[in-house]
Amino acid sequence: MLTLDFHPTGRHFLQIPGPSPVPDRILRAMSLPTIDHRGPEFGALGLKVLAGIRQIFQTRHPVVIYPASGTGAWEAALANTLSPGDSVLMFETGHFASLWNRMATRLGLKPEFLGLPGAEGWRHGVQAGMIEERLKADTQHAIKAVCVVHNETSTGVTSDIAAVRRAIDAAKHPALLLVDTISGLASADYRHDEWGVDVTVSGSQKGLMLPPGISFNAVSPKALEASRTARLPKAFWAWDEIIEMNQTGYWPYTPNTNLLYGLNEACDMLLSQGLDTVFARHRRWGEGVRAAVRAWGLEIQCADPALYSPVLTGVMMPEGVDADAVRKIVYERFDCSLGTGLGKVRGRMFRIGHLGDCNDLTLMAALAGCEMGFRLAGVKLAGSGVQAAMDYFAGHPASLDLRRAA
Repeated sequence: MLTLDFHPTGRHFLQIPGPSPVPDRILRAMSLPTIDHRGPEFGALGLKVLAGIRQIFQTRHPVVIYPASGTGAWEAALANTLSPGDSVLMFETGHFASLWNRMATRLGLKPEFLGLPGAEGWRHGVQAGMIEERLKADTQHAIKAVCVVHNETSTGVTSDIAAVRRAIDAAKHPALLLVDTISGLASADYRHDEWGVDVTVSGSQKGLMLPPGISFNAVSPKALEASRTARLPKAFWAWDEIIEMNQTGYWPYTPNTNLLYGLNEACDMLLSQGLDTVFARHRRWGEGVRAAVRAWGLEIQCADPALYSPVLTGVMMPEGVDADAVRKIVYERFDCSLGTGLGKVRGRMFRIGHLGDCNDLTLMAALAGCEMGFRLAGVKLAGSGVQAAMDYFAGHPASLDLRRAA
């Protein structure tokens, strides 16, 4: 008989940069009985969830919730704002920016992919100056949208979205600004309204601490206006019917009721603590993990300390060391999952997630697993990353507010 129980005793350490570990409190909320999605109880749930998620995006405008992965929300953002053959400017920061670019091509758009050359470009964030220069050259305003990734999950680089908005404004260009913050939302500071974003794309399985299955479009008035003339085919993804029915807390199709219970609980947890406190907690975890990487004598994938992600850290391997072989040892010997390298950096690095439902000891265990895995793989280390992380966390104690989840 086939068994799917791969794990030994104890709790599996899920230290990939999403899906993140789901808190027991959210799991309990999701276990509530499924209710009638046309009944009054669901309408009340829908209104509360929609109000809460707007606060997480820091917007006063609609947030569309789909029963889909983040990939679906990518498509929704493009399909609702653009027409066949439209030119879009996209910036290559890593694997997920590349996938969004590929989707734009498959949808019949004409993406132009800016970026720094080679794998080195995946160590840096969006270069707002390059976007400004390109938009100034587009005197006919053929480019209809600029698409960038806020927190690039494949590399651990968090780009400056406010700088991208300033670049578009400096070029006096009318292009829409579309941003993917699938891995950034609820872990890294993100301000949809203040930063002048037109469509923000996100998903449930990262900082919101839910299983995969919900995705989002936060929508500006300018994006809503563009959707009225956009001609890319859309039916399921169309904003108009959803936003209309959301006014009373309902959806035009069957929503994922039990995940919405979980989303309601996640919003309560995050907002009761305060977003600034949540962001500070993730920044502190990131600093502790990076202290370990430096002590090992290994390079951090993100080459710009100002853009270090509070969500994950990419760890580069010495020349000749297969990062996936190290990951395999850590998984098989210590029941700890680390994120694989993707695309141009496959086999050259792995990723440690420090987001969602974890704490100092969770991260210490993951770092100990990494260090033991390195030694078993014969990787020469400059020193103990475990000791460096312990020193950092001991020297930078978290306040009660930083430690509590709700």
